[in-house]
Amino acid sequence: MRTKVRGIVRGLVFLLVAALVALLVSFVVKWLWNWLMPALFGLHVISFWQALGVLVLSKILFSGFHARPGASRDWRMRFIRRWDQMTPEEREKFRAGLRTGSGPGGSSPASTEA
Repeated sequence: MRTKVRGIVRGLVFLLVAALVALLVSFVVKWLWNWLMPALFGLHVISFWQALGVLVLSKILFSGFHARPGASRDWRMRFIRRWDQMTPEEREKFRAGLRTGSGPGGSSPASTEA
């Protein structure tokens, strides 16, 4: 029971910290936008909520929403495991494919056009 309460408290603290970080970063975005964009490009001044929207939009466009943190590093571990299981001949064939620019199927798009 005690660990359940601890988990709930940690979750609430995380949400509070995340909200404070979003608030702070939104104010920084608003300040920078209102300082630079009207002077440089003649754009309008924005409000806090518009700055938060710019922040969310940039998150969607530039980094997306990942299924879980660290998922982008999983490909490296899968590659290392696969590499360790390859025979020396398979490794050399893989390296040769990288040098010639051929894809996983063994032929490069340039060689099929010629």
